[in-house]
Amino acid sequence: MNSSMTTPEHVGSSPRWLAYLQLFRLPNVFTAIADVLMGYLVVHHAIGLADTVPLLLLVLASSLIYTAGMVLNDVFDYEVDCQLRPERPLPSGRIGRDQARTLGLVMLLAGVVAAASSGWTGPATTLPWRGLIVGLVLAAAVLLYDGVLKTTMLAPPLMGLCRLLNVLLGMSCAGVEDVSAGLVMGFEEHQLLIAAGLGVYIIGVTWYARTEAEQSSRLALAAACCVMMGGLGILAYLFPRSVQAGLWMRVDQAGLFIALLSATVIYRSMLGVVEPTPQRVQAAVKRCILSIILLDAAVIGILCPWYYAVAVLALLVPTLVMGRWLYST
Repeated sequence: MNSSMTTPEHVGSSPRWLAYLQLFRLPNVFTAIADVLMGYLVVHHAIGLADTVPLLLLVLASSLIYTAGMVLNDVFDYEVDCQLRPERPLPSGRIGRDQARTLGLVMLLAGVVAAASSGWTGPATTLPWRGLIVGLVLAAAVLLYDGVLKTTMLAPPLMGLCRLLNVLLGMSCAGVEDVSAGLVMGFEEHQLLIAAGLGVYIIGVTWYARTEAEQSSRLALAAACCVMMGGLGILAYLFPRSVQAGLWMRVDQAGLFIALLSATVIYRSMLGVVEPTPQRVQAAVKRCILSIILLDAAVIGILCPWYYAVAVLALLVPTLVMGRWLYST
């Protein structure tokens, strides 16, 4: 038997800390961190990472809320996992269900507190409460997805909303000069387009992944690819052309780069449409998730020095390394 395969008997004797890392889906949390870094740099492109305390609080908030969503997902899926995935931490008994529920709710609350604190730790802002509002709505969306709507047709839009809110969380802590011309809660047009582009993209990815464990429908996968293309189109075309003339350079080049990156994502996804087996679909889903970090770095490359984009790209390293021995779905 392949030594990389894990059976319920083997996982029962695995270290307890490994069970928690599996419960947290740790590789995926770096995509949430990339969103926050990108959002923060979008609104602080003029000063970069000069104010680290609010950024650290936003990263902590995003990580806690995202991880809480993973934990509570398994809490609500307990009965299903007992039948289909008995090797996972809760059905295998390595972590108690009540313990996981408490842990998830505490992490969710701590994430909201960290988000609320971010607005009052940096320079004076006109809307210091934005982190609290975005954090509360994001936490509510996580609970609604995990506990109520995950098995319905509203699940993909709600997951897209969670990603949109996570980007806005990174944008929530901004100086007066960044929010004076805002449209909604101080967020400007190009900021909302960035968040919307990633949100629509995740709607498509979630739709694409809904039946990844079984033979998928070609029509459903093709429709999901179209939705992904819509989100990628916003990032490649609408967002770069919404920035103020002369404020950012390399707009056309960056848009072309995002388009080329999008083509590779869609190519891998279309392979699943041609042959909708679980292996092909799951491989495409993994590529789509990893591409979030690449997309965030591409957006940063439009408006910030190159080394910020490289720093975000570096998040691929722990994501790929941990993904070799921790499942991410």
